[in-house]
Amino acid sequence: MVEQVTIASIPAFKIGHAQNEKARTGCTVILCEDGAVAGCDLRGSAPGTRETELLRPGFLVEQVQGVLLTGGSAFGLDAAGGVQQYLAERGKGYDARGIRVPIVPAAVIFDLNVGNGQTRPDKQMGYQACLNANPEQVDCGLIGVGSGATVGKILGMERAMNGGVGYAAETLASGVVVSALVVVNAFGDVLNPNNGKIIAGARELDSERFVNTAQLLRQLPVQTSPITDNTTLGVIMTNAHLNKVQINKVAQMAQDGLARVVRPVHTMYDGDLIFALSGGEQNADQNLIGEMAAECVAQAIIRAVKISNSL
Repeated sequence: MVEQVTIASIPAFKIGHAQNEKARTGCTVILCEDGAVAGCDLRGSAPGTRETELLRPGFLVEQVQGVLLTGGSAFGLDAAGGVQQYLAERGKGYDARGIRVPIVPAAVIFDLNVGNGQTRPDKQMGYQACLNANPEQVDCGLIGVGSGATVGKILGMERAMNGGVGYAAETLASGVVVSALVVVNAFGDVLNPNNGKIIAGARELDSERFVNTAQLLRQLPVQTSPITDNTTLGVIMTNAHLNKVQINKVAQMAQDGLARVVRPVHTMYDGDLIFALSGGEQNADQNLIGEMAAECVAQAIIRAVKISNSL
């Protein structure tokens, strides 16, 4: 359940996957080797992250050389070391008095209960994802960080559906490009934004009908056992020229894409986070870029679950 998608042309970025298909875990890297202005926005309450504080305005480092999305929960952050090694070998990174230090923010999803929880993304897998990085095409579905991603888990994993990786982009006549890569591993359901109907989520026992997680929450007693197998992550890429304050605003606005198609979203059991990267010289209004980013996020989520479930 994998489909190859053409990447919108933004020369600054390449996307690569690596995974262990048997263990159903993996990682996905977005490389911007010559640097991209970066920001992020965290809305979920169960995050696992690396190097995200420095993305806020007011901190020294302005640019990153890569972003890693990984499975394996907090264990999977080890894969960022492989991305750093790949970049360091090529002399890429923040210039610290002549020593290049690659800056690679990372975030994780929880997939340990899907395949073999003892097999997790590591430094070698992160390095391999860099070797696999492609500026023209990206595989979507159950691949890379999305290998073990699922949605609709309020009634347990046996009633959930596949999540996966999705990609969407929009190009304006002016040449401005905005794209989004998203891994969908949500506690909630994924909805069609045009009619509100569920297209992937928790299902009734022995039936293909959906239970509607948001409605079921209203009927259940207070949740006592955390449903931790969650988190939706995304990376916005644009060739618009934005500063650190502006790109952080784009990341904030892009979170609206989750709210358009995932319900409930940003729960205590999700670590929902959006990275945003500016890697170009196109002039554009940050409000327009933010709106385009939100729509790309929504479409990428829908594409992910459709491909992963062959809908």
